[in-house]
Amino acid sequence: MIKAYAAMAAGEKLQPYEYDPGVLADDQVEIEVEYCGLCHSDLSMLSNEWGASKYPLIAGHEVAGRVNAVGSQVSQFKQGDRVGLGWHSGYCNHCNTCLGGDHNLCDDAQPTIIHHHGGFADKVRAQATSVVKLPEGLSSEVAGPLFCGGITVFNPIVQFDIKPTDRVAVVGIGGLGHLAIQFLSKWGCEVTAFTSTEAKRAEALALGASRTLNSADKNDIKGAKNYFDFIIVTVNVSLPWQDFVKTLRPKGRLHFVGALLAAVPVNIMALMEAQRSISSSPVGSPAVIAQMLDFAVRHNIQPQVEVFPMAEVNEAIEHLEAGKARYRVVLKR
Repeated sequence: MIKAYAAMAAGEKLQPYEYDPGVLADDQVEIEVEYCGLCHSDLSMLSNEWGASKYPLIAGHEVAGRVNAVGSQVSQFKQGDRVGLGWHSGYCNHCNTCLGGDHNLCDDAQPTIIHHHGGFADKVRAQATSVVKLPEGLSSEVAGPLFCGGITVFNPIVQFDIKPTDRVAVVGIGGLGHLAIQFLSKWGCEVTAFTSTEAKRAEALALGASRTLNSADKNDIKGAKNYFDFIIVTVNVSLPWQDFVKTLRPKGRLHFVGALLAAVPVNIMALMEAQRSISSSPVGSPAVIAQMLDFAVRHNIQPQVEVFPMAEVNEAIEHLEAGKARYRVVLKR
């Protein structure tokens, strides 16, 4: 039996829950959970904000732990290996997208917490393809958030060939943004942090930003006209996006990684006249996750975490919902 914490209905507090996972599939690994991050996506699923939740729901998709058992077809892991698991716990592995290395874009990818039991538990199971070894030098305590927040902001750096000479901006200094600043500054870019919170300006500079601008001040935004090669948006609130587009240089890109549900109204002429573009991306493939972990160790990039005992998961949820997290919440089993 696997012991977990589950929501029995939308909006309800999590409670102890046990389930029988059955026989381990030939292509799966079972991970003994040591730490599991708590992400805003977990909150969205627990409350059924996206309409995809099925209860009882066991959240948790930022897992760091050790391999407890391996299926008969698994050769890349052995019992005791330190590993991590992120947003996806399986792929079809035979479509053109998977064969091309873009597993994260597979139509049949299995999300770890959508119709699948996640990591707010003592164990979690996943297809071996979706599991990544943790490199030496990376603490398990901070590893989990890299498998969601970290890869979400690292993936577009690789996908869109961001150059060390680029001028980039990060909109929002939170769970995603504080990692984006670290990755982009260590990549070699000049980084501008957009935040409307005065207290976060000094933090952004300490994380590696060259300067800060006020995302709620139209004059600050207009003052950066034709300046940026790449802007990564980590917030999920509406801002004057048309003004942000005008801060892009020719061929510049406004890229969204925050789960913004509202429409993004932009004048196409503002894009066309300078060949600018707007895009978005999800998490990355297992190969890019491994690349990100190596880069993080090499440059000592870590999420800033607050650790709660897993038994205090409801208190941790309240802490995150209240906007008090600085910057990622991690549950320790």
